[in-house]
Amino acid sequence: MAIASLLLGACNSSGCLDNQSSIPLAQFRSSGNGADISVPGLQIHGIGAPNDSVIPISGSQVYLPMRASDSNTSWCFHYAQEGLDDPELNDTISFTYESTPFFASEECGAMYRFRILEMENTFHLVDSVVIEDSLITNVDLARIFIYFRTADPDEPETPEEGDQQ
Repeated sequence: MAIASLLLGACNSSGCLDNQSSIPLAQFRSSGNGADISVPGLQIHGIGAPNDSVIPISGSQVYLPMRASDSNTSWCFHYAQEGLDDPELNDTISFTYESTPFFASEECGAMYRFRILEMENTFHLVDSVVIEDSLITNVDLARIFIYFRTADPDEPETPEEGDQQ
């Protein structure tokens, strides 16, 4: 009887359909035209977190986890692409936030929600960072948009003022 109720409970169709963790999803975009882009050779790792490793990137998006036990998290963006593989070109994005425990439901359990209070970044290849919604929940939706300086191969280069042709 206990096994049957366990199996029936596992087949519950009203289970937790959302992501069970509140991890910010960041979308990469071109600063030139706003289109979603992937950044070849991009490696992202946390700064100051124990046992940090490179964060996996999926195309034009990345999940940037925050630490509930801290109020600040920073990531280093390293460009391992030929011609850009220089630590001096690394970008850093830092967030200051509040973390609040939240009980979502019996199926989803408890998790933290994060409210971004402040953001800072460097401007080497990152042009800007836009936070569309400062409340990070378990909804699997990009809230952070990172705009990178990109070169458009179809656009002719314009000479800078004072340059002669």
